[in-house]
Amino acid sequence: MARLPMETKVRKRAYVMKSSTYSRKVEICGVNTSNLKTLSSEEKHDLLVKARSGDTFAREELINGNLRLVLSIIQRFTGRGENLDDLFQVGCIGLIKAVDNFDLTLDVKFSTYAVPMIIGEIRRYLRDNNMVRVSRSVRDLAYRALQAREQLTRTLDREPSLEDISKVLGNSKEEIGAALEAIVEPVSLYEPVFTDGGDSIYIMDQISDTDNTDEAWLEDIALREAMKRLSEREKNIIELRYFKGRTQMEIAGEIGISQAQVSRIEKAALERIKKDM
Repeated sequence: MARLPMETKVRKRAYVMKSSTYSRKVEICGVNTSNLKTLSSEEKHDLLVKARSGDTFAREELINGNLRLVLSIIQRFTGRGENLDDLFQVGCIGLIKAVDNFDLTLDVKFSTYAVPMIIGEIRRYLRDNNMVRVSRSVRDLAYRALQAREQLTRTLDREPSLEDISKVLGNSKEEIGAALEAIVEPVSLYEPVFTDGGDSIYIMDQISDTDNTDEAWLEDIALREAMKRLSEREKNIIELRYFKGRTQMEIAGEIGISQAQVSRIEKAALERIKKDM
């Protein structure tokens, strides 16, 4: 039976990946990944030389021998809710690009070159498949702004402002700021930022809410309890005045009393609420 090229396997064949919490066993097409071959540095170099000369079998052996590298990298992206099947296949495409573009004359290990290629491919996939779509022009502006910021940081010896970047690119500060915000990837509130032993600290644990503190919650309960002790007319006036934003004149016309009466009832009701709280 003819052997399929690695690209065909990666793009067209679904990789069945199963993870067990207890055994840490991961399977691809029913094959335990712990049995995947690991190549030595010498084997990688020999296969790279052969692959560069057109040996397709050596090229495929080199790809298969680095699948464990892809698996280790996709673990960094497991908290995003993405399908591991998809991430693995995209990571394999990055690996294939690394194999085909690696320069043997460079004094660099293959894994050192391949890791950024694989990560870059996965990040492009996540960016392009993000629910929040960003136009090509906005992305281009953001990437040019990032490059300008890096260059200015070296020349100015400080963090450049949006105004500094604006002068270099010719775009307004507002355009640059909006473009940079548009390419920021959303992060899950349940993404762990620190783990000690078995206890993890998540992003949501480090976010404070000044509007919904325990004190505000208790005050709200006390206010509702105090409101229950008012007469129906007092309660009606307070609700119209402070919860629906009506003026005393509007309330007077609505319930059929004078504005002065509304003012007296409101003042007395507020004094009673203050005393009860």
